[in-house]
Amino acid sequence: MGKQKNGSLKIAMLGHKTVPAMDSSRGSIEVVVEELAPRLVDMGCEVTCYNRTGCDNGGLSEYKGVKLIPVPTFKRKGLAAMTSSFFATVKATFGHYDVIHFHAEGPCFWMWIPSIFCKKRCVVATIHGIDHRREKWHAGLGSHYIKIGEKMAVKHASEIIVLSKGVQEYFWKTYKRKTVFIPNGVSRPQIREAKEITEKFGLKKDDYILFLGRIVPEKGLRYLVEAYGGLRTDKKLVIAGGSSDTDEFTVELKKMAGENVIFTGFVAGRLREELYSNAYVYVLPSDLEGMPLSLLEAMSYGNCCVTSDIEECAEVVEDKAVVFQKSDVGDLREKLQELCGDDAAVKKYKDGAADFICTKYSWDEVSRKTIKFYRRAMG
Repeated sequence: MGKQKNGSLKIAMLGHKTVPAMDSSRGSIEVVVEELAPRLVDMGCEVTCYNRTGCDNGGLSEYKGVKLIPVPTFKRKGLAAMTSSFFATVKATFGHYDVIHFHAEGPCFWMWIPSIFCKKRCVVATIHGIDHRREKWHAGLGSHYIKIGEKMAVKHASEIIVLSKGVQEYFWKTYKRKTVFIPNGVSRPQIREAKEITEKFGLKKDDYILFLGRIVPEKGLRYLVEAYGGLRTDKKLVIAGGSSDTDEFTVELKKMAGENVIFTGFVAGRLREELYSNAYVYVLPSDLEGMPLSLLEAMSYGNCCVTSDIEECAEVVEDKAVVFQKSDVGDLREKLQELCGDDAAVKKYKDGAADFICTKYSWDEVSRKTIKFYRRAMG
């Protein structure tokens, strides 16, 4: 990340939980902000991230040149995102920024505030996915809040970024609103030998099938556990990740799982890197995605990946991974069984994955496109 003369824009980012995220609060939105904000600083911008209180970021007030400001957060379930976004929006509105960048649909609920009080300010949104479709928001206040947030983005945002062609099509068909497609990026990682995963979980290279991500229903984990239950293999299934207000779902999965299914809980650092580095196959059986960062990460480690055929996943992997029919347990089991009996096929996918994905998606390129996006939105 070299210094570039793009002018000094003052940018506020909100809608994430915390940056950097050092616990189970780290999700795809946090990864995006954590990767993007420091690169914008290196390109000459002043960036401030408004973090929720109560999320672990190591007590930092600055991260790689990014200013970090905590905002009040009501920690009751369903209110944390709403309250933190409100206070962040108010602070950003009166903070003399050139750009206020909202991340995710829910926080956009408050986009009317800068629209009223600083009409000359550039207010933009990144829609990470159609969040009101997620199972945990299907009913109640959360679903209404997110749907209104989506409509507020359509009405008040100077410009909207989307992460997939499918979401771009959704906004055009639903609202006749044009959006800008800027996908997520990935960085080429360091491959790690199996040490901590052997000590903690008894795992060795190529002796397990991996899922790594949030433990939520829309990730298709019911299908994966059921499909794995019918496999003829001695390979273990590892489900790595923390829940997201979905503890009951995690309990359900553990009841479904057999003795060869290992639940690691939230993983970070070397442990996470080792899990990616030594998997035989990585599986993402999602019903719903925005843009699957975990899939990009898995491929960047040179994994043979198996994913559902939803557009958001299929357009990422092209022909460099195995695709099965969404929600089809039988098809998923058949694909996994074939791979478990064909080391040569697995190696072929592994050999082509990292170069393909790291060339196709780059955080540095995402940053350059974002700067151009800001200037377009301001212009």
